[in-house]
Amino acid sequence: MTQTPVLSRDPNDLPAALPTGAEIPADLDPLADGILMDHQKTWLEDTSDLKICEKGRRTGITFAEMLGCTLISAAQGKAGGMNCFYIGDTKDKGREAIGYVAHFAKTIAGELGQIEEFLFEDKQPDGTTKHISAYRVRFASGYRVEALSSNPANIRGLQGTVVIDEAAFHKDVREVIDAVNAMLIWGGKVRIISTHNGQLNPFNELIREARAGKNGYTVHKYTFHDAVRNGLFKRVCLMKGETWSQEAQDAWEATIRSSYGARTGAMAQELDAIPTEMQGAALTRVQIENCMKQGLPFLRLVKDDAFKNAPPEVRQRDVEEWCETRLKPVLKGLNEDRMHVLGEDFARNGDATDIVVLEIGEDLVRRCPFIVEMRNVPFDQQRQVFFYIGDNLPRFVKGAVDKTGNGAYLAEVAAQRYGSRIIEVSFSRSWYETEMPPYIDAFTDKSIELPKHEDVLRDHQALQLVDGLIRVPRDFRFKGSDGLDRHGDSAVGGALAYFASRSEYREYDYEPVKVTPGGLDGDMADEAEDQRDWWEPPIGTHRFGGLI
Repeated sequence: MTQTPVLSRDPNDLPAALPTGAEIPADLDPLADGILMDHQKTWLEDTSDLKICEKGRRTGITFAEMLGCTLISAAQGKAGGMNCFYIGDTKDKGREAIGYVAHFAKTIAGELGQIEEFLFEDKQPDGTTKHISAYRVRFASGYRVEALSSNPANIRGLQGTVVIDEAAFHKDVREVIDAVNAMLIWGGKVRIISTHNGQLNPFNELIREARAGKNGYTVHKYTFHDAVRNGLFKRVCLMKGETWSQEAQDAWEATIRSSYGARTGAMAQELDAIPTEMQGAALTRVQIENCMKQGLPFLRLVKDDAFKNAPPEVRQRDVEEWCETRLKPVLKGLNEDRMHVLGEDFARNGDATDIVVLEIGEDLVRRCPFIVEMRNVPFDQQRQVFFYIGDNLPRFVKGAVDKTGNGAYLAEVAAQRYGSRIIEVSFSRSWYETEMPPYIDAFTDKSIELPKHEDVLRDHQALQLVDGLIRVPRDFRFKGSDGLDRHGDSAVGGALAYFASRSEYREYDYEPVKVTPGGLDGDMADEAEDQRDWWEPPIGTHRFGGLI
């Protein structure tokens, strides 16, 4: 980070919009007994290197955290002092945070706490830089508290304690979180604070991983009601010069909640720290879970980068063994009296290939007996798995295969093998307009059944209304249960399978010609008998019914 000379060291010379303490009383001593609410104290008492706070609005966690930053930066190095960096989602948040620090520096560190406005080079994704203003307070210890932008490129060069405020609302949430983790190498600390911004937001994913013990963060949750119970309204009364009463407090909280009107989801998210469905989500969590069944297989085939360079016979044998041990038992258990379709969403690197099979019931409910997901699997082996499913799927009547980009190869060879049963799909506006609404309706009338799996659920939660179309937004990614990025892969595969189940298909039965020795002369009868012995139906047909 390249810094230019300070623009001003006198708080009186700073822009009028810069608060000097977010309107807090000039004589407020944040260390005085009763100033901090219980949840603020609990947050500060947690000295973990990594901690997260999911919170309701205006619960005072930022206030408490900036007090913590002041104490850290005012301390000498041998006492644990270090630089602190505040990264808010807006510039105004940075100004307010530095205002807190300036006030605390004067009241608890006995320092003037001059606020400096300075410029630094903010690196852009295209490699260019631009100068943006930032704010800091220096301490006699030699350390400082700075409020900076949330550009990940700038964060990676920092060292100290980093506070990411309203993390769920940053433009590049995941990149920001990834950038600060490197600071741990030299003893830094990370504090991530935010209200929620949807179930699939990386902030909520980080919390889910933390609670599963996957990333080392401690998690705190403080709701608006917690803050009210701990004295928030009493402080409001103190600021306004009004008398507190329990009746007034209850009426005040009720008024704030009623201001959301019918937007109960927004109220739950902003006040009660309960993440909502994504804005514009095509399906709710309840709708999806109501169409899920426990125990249906979700089969994963994942390979490392070295696998693609293995000899062809090694790759062939490896995947054949996987098909025989994992796929064959599932395929053998399918109902041979039911017609089956499949949908395949292709990916080679980054995202996953998902093959979704649907059984068409007599009640016309499409039931998914299993899903196959492949990651980093070479083209030839993806073809191998697809053909294994197609060749062994009872009454395989139709398949819809993604032919977009690299998917064109598998779509082409599938069509060559299975003929008119394969629909090669190029995703277009007209396809989304025509085919996605029926798929969404299937969840409303419960005419589809899917495996009850976290990734399948979240894939379908990712379907949103984008520019008038129901789809997964192009650049939208979220973490799956395996820690890898997802792009709604099984939801797209499911939509393709449902599309295949609604497409026209024809099925016919065949009977071998019955030839009796008495009906033919000599050698002709013998030849007919031999043919009955060795003849098998061609690929894609079955003894109970040939398919076209």
